[in-house]
Amino acid sequence: MCGIAGTYRWPEGKAVTDRLTDVLAHRGPDGSGRYSHPAGDGEVHLGHRRLAIIDLSETGAQPMVSDGLALTYNGELYNAPELRAELTGAGVRFRGTSDTEVLLEAWRRWGTDCLPRLRGMFAFAVFDERTGELVLARDQLGIKPLFLLRRGGGMVFASELKALAAVTGGSLDVDHAALVASLLYYWVPDSRCAFREAEKLPPGSWLRIRPDGREERGTYWNLKDVAAEGRERARNGERPDLAAIVEESTRQHLLSDVPVATFLSGGLDSSYLTALAARHRPGISAYTIGFRAADAKFEAMPDDLRYARQVARRYGVDLHEIEIAPNVLDLLPQMTYSLDEPIGDPAAINTFLICSAAREAGVKVMLSGMGADELFAGYRKHLANLLALRYQRVPGPLRRGVSGVVERLPVATARRGYRSVRFAKRFLSFAGLPEETAFRRSYTMYDQDELLALVDPDLAGTVDDVLTEHADVYRDNTLDDHVNRMCLTDARMFLPGLNLAYTDRSSMAASTEVRVPYVDVDVVRAAFTVPGDRKIVGRQGKAVLKEAATSILPKEIVYRPKGLFSAPLRAWMSRDLAPLVREVVNDGVLVNSGILRRDALARMVAEDAAGQRDFSKHLWHVLTLEYWYRGAVSGSGRSQAA
Repeated sequence: MCGIAGTYRWPEGKAVTDRLTDVLAHRGPDGSGRYSHPAGDGEVHLGHRRLAIIDLSETGAQPMVSDGLALTYNGELYNAPELRAELTGAGVRFRGTSDTEVLLEAWRRWGTDCLPRLRGMFAFAVFDERTGELVLARDQLGIKPLFLLRRGGGMVFASELKALAAVTGGSLDVDHAALVASLLYYWVPDSRCAFREAEKLPPGSWLRIRPDGREERGTYWNLKDVAAEGRERARNGERPDLAAIVEESTRQHLLSDVPVATFLSGGLDSSYLTALAARHRPGISAYTIGFRAADAKFEAMPDDLRYARQVARRYGVDLHEIEIAPNVLDLLPQMTYSLDEPIGDPAAINTFLICSAAREAGVKVMLSGMGADELFAGYRKHLANLLALRYQRVPGPLRRGVSGVVERLPVATARRGYRSVRFAKRFLSFAGLPEETAFRRSYTMYDQDELLALVDPDLAGTVDDVLTEHADVYRDNTLDDHVNRMCLTDARMFLPGLNLAYTDRSSMAASTEVRVPYVDVDVVRAAFTVPGDRKIVGRQGKAVLKEAATSILPKEIVYRPKGLFSAPLRAWMSRDLAPLVREVVNDGVLVNSGILRRDALARMVAEDAAGQRDFSKHLWHVLTLEYWYRGAVSGSGRSQAA
């Protein structure tokens, strides 16, 4: 895991690449490297920051140059041993044991045809000295980021957007459509970028740039096609051995020359991975979190810690418990800077603090259960959308009566919140809507009217564009299965836009690599071979994964109530952050610039304080957006309060 950067036919390319690479130092504190070469009427410069995981010697250093090819690469190839054996059999001689060298030689032999053969997470740039061509590529599922920016015939790229912002001297304009999307989702979809001139290389794709300025793009892996193929395999009676596939993925994700640990929340996904990892690495370490007792009670959070302890005892895992009672006033601007784009999920703080603790203990690599909920329908929204279909068959007068009663219930008192009331109000907000609209509303922050009331009236057309994009993505498939349509949309939008994005940025801010065994090409293929009625059975989400997990986990862990990898937001917002909320609502940059309307924000604050509605998540995101925007308009990329 590393940070990569570079320029291609860019003015002052060497100095710019040096600056890009320096900004990424946290991604690779173990070493750095530079490479330069003529490219047409200009030059190419590649930079690298190394986090040494496999082949810790200099033979794994980057940029790696060999026989006319130069590579700067961020990621891990879990099938590198198999590819190495194949290439060795074809006569290739390797100098070291790194997966970087395997990728370089695979590229030399197969070019872009090597990409579908790669099993791992990666973003890389490879330059061919003979042709002067530069190719950028990104992994199938968007686990690793790659940002780029083009001007004239030149290009600059980096693992993080903040690096591009730093070297362009504050000349990047904020994309207001991305801000609107961020307000809707509390994250920026992978199809958009927070700065208008910059872009993200899409997952499963590559981009070739030639010295004469011509470009060529290609897609080598497409989730929509994978889902369609899975549906056909299911129709033909194929039933994948999910337990074997998940175990094999976990085993491969343990490939490392340094210690590997796991996240262990006590929920199904992390417990399953930890048990499998302990089978292959006895005595493996795991890290878990707890919150201040008062915060957890106020939030009505489940006691996940006791389940984590139970798993650790059963499998001989060395469990490290971290109490999260952060100074959020200090962490908020720090995390906003680290996350690159406005992301309003407080779970990023959990990830950062866990990874920081692991790093202090000498651990560089962590396994996470990220992705299982998206692929196997494990979120409450998935079940809720199925229940909504039944609710729509309830007579209208009865539904209106229920809505009236629920609407009058408080979501919180001065001492505690009521999660069941929050869930009920959330459910009724989308239960009567058409399928795509209901799914969007079940996990986004606002309905269309609320979003229009919150933003500058001039952005009304942008609101329509953002909502249309969600509808287009949701409908862009041939699936006849409601559950798998939701899972596919999550895998295309929610997973890369939010969960993989914050996991990468917050872990790398702590110079730690996080691996995601569920977000693996073989696991994904298997997931879309499973019909929706095997993912949600009765009121049991992730049913097929739970069935697989019983091969190693006790049923009291597998079938326990769903845990949370979140934070006690209501407690933080009503206590630690209340003065900051008032400041941002009354005199924030977003309000004063006219992007957000003060009256709408003030109404949210008042209703939240009165316990009528739970706007803690909305207001937290407004804070993250405010800090991000301050940094963006100041031209530094860093929050003014950082």
